[in-house]
Parts: sequence; structure tokens; C-alpha cells
Amino acid sequence: MSAKKVPFLIILATIASGAVMRAADRIVPPSVPGEIEVQGGFKPFLAARAYGTQNFICAPANTETGLDWLFIGPQATGFDGELEQVLTHFQSYNPERANAIQATWQHSRDSSAVWATRVNGSLDARYVAPGAIEWLLLQVSGNQAGPTGGIKLAGTKFIQPREHRRWREASVGRMPHGDDQQPAARLLRGRLLLL
Repeated sequence: MSAKKVPFLIILATIASGAVMRAADRIVPPSVPGEIEVQGGFKPFLAARAYGTQNFICAPANTETGLDWLFIGPQATGFDGELEQVLTHFQSYNPERANAIQATWQHSRDSSAVWATRVNGSLDARYVAPGAIEWLLLQVSGNQAGPTGGIKLAGTKFIQPREHRRWREASVGRMPHGDDQQPAARLLRGRLLLL
């Protein structure tokens, strides 16, 4: 099976203040489809480029073969303009939502974290490349300070994954019956903005 590369951009949104406001003044929000535009005066406070995967496992399913690929979550790393790691993206338990498993973003320096769920999405061809993953608007559903009190992501209100594009094709394995050519992992590349 082959892996697909997909770039993506995530926008985390917060009301800007203090040092964060100075960073927000330097980041211009990108143009996005109206259905995923962040409203209400939220400004970007962190920009990053991300690389990672969307991961799947072969699992029993109600299909002709009795198997199918089950999405188990993302794993990505975000880098700032100086190529320093700033974020990690994965799935984890959200302590503010009865430990529901949700998409998670954790700051690489202070370990503060946010969880988010889907608000809306867009495949608008004026923005989204053919075959790309849907651009999303996610709302933060929980946040947590880092173990030493870090709060770099604490004010985040929205996350906006976008600009998903294929990065490269790679053989990553097959289901036991050998007939399915779907990826066990999709390789991703994209950009991140925090608002």
C-alpha cells in the first residue's frame, strides 16, 4: 500500500494581548473559504509549518473481506520560521471532556496543550487542491497548562487545518489479504497559524 503526502495549515485562534499581540501584528491571516473563516476579532499569534502523518490500522469490519482501514489519529510536528520545533499534534484524552479522545496540539517548549473538535469544513475548489484533505474550522474543547505552569496555548480558541497537499508516496504495508492498496499512513506537509 502507498502513503499519501498532504500539506496542511492549522490556525489556532486567541484574543491577542501583550507579547502575544506583538506576534499577532506580524502575522497576516490567510484567505480561507467563508465557512471556515474565524470571526470575532481573533488574531494569529504563532505561525508554523508542519510535517507528519495520518495513521490507520487494519481492523475487523463489515466489508467483503472482513477488514478495513480504521483511522487512529494524526502525528505531526510544527516548526516556526527559524525551523525550531514549536508544536506537536496527536490524539489524546481531553480531561475537560470526560477523557474523550480528541485531536491535541501541545507546545514544544512549555508543554501547554489544547484539544479541539470540528465546527465546519470546506472543499471549496478556489482554495482546496484536488484530492486534498478538507480544510477545517475546529473549536478548542479543552486546554491544560504545562507541568511547570506553561500557558503558551492557554488562550487558543480555534484551530484551522488547511493547505493539505501530498508530500510523497511511500509503501507502508498491506492488509493480511493483500488486496487493499489504501495507505496505512498518509504523509502530510502544511502550515500552522495560531490565532
